Amino acid sequence: MYRTPTHIGIIPDGNRRWATRNGLNKEDGYNYGLPAGLELLRAAKRRGIKELTYYGFTVDNCKRPKAQVSAFRDACCKAVELMESENAAVCVVGNTESPCFPPELIPYTKRMPDAQNKLRVNLLVNYGWEWDLKNGWLSRSVPRIDLVIRWGGMCRLSGFLPVQTVYSDFYIVKDLWPDYKEQHLTDALDWYSRQDVTLGG
Repeated sequence: MYRTPTHIGIIPDGNRRWATRNGLNKEDGYNYGLPAGLELLRAAKRRGIKELTYYGFTVDNCKRPKAQVSAFRDACCKAVELMESENAAVCVVGNTESPCFPPELIPYTKRMPDAQNKLRVNLLVNYGWEWDLKNGWLSRSVPRIDLVIRWGGMCRLSGFLPVQTVYSDFYIVKDLWPDYKEQHLTDALDWYSRQDVTLGG
């Protein structure tokens, strides 16, 4: 029997490396990652996935050069617009009290209770695991994640929702995020379906 995850976490890594390899400034890579996120969302809807969580940017990412910070903040705002255009129920999770948090996204920080028939999409914006847990687990509205897929070849979670991922399966894609292909998702789902889930049993 084919086993499909209900909730997938997405770590879209490799935007800056992709830009450098293509002769662009590092900050240019974030905009090139937007079509990838939209294509993945559409593919997830076709496959019956109920919820996605994208890693936008972290508290630590805000230590990068100003041009990069501005670029990924703007990309997150554009991402929300694109997701809404696909009739997704978008919720943004992150430290709204920081100047790095885009004020335009504050209205999206509450989950929609009447979104049963929509694909739910969470976007982590200015998120930090220490901020989350030290303030009473502020991401508790995000349910447990079944499968985490990370692009860019790195084998680490980078602080991605530590409570929700405690039992997640973790799949690595070597290609960089802007080079997303639907085959990446297909391969990840096929791999997930073959995993043995014991949850300690």
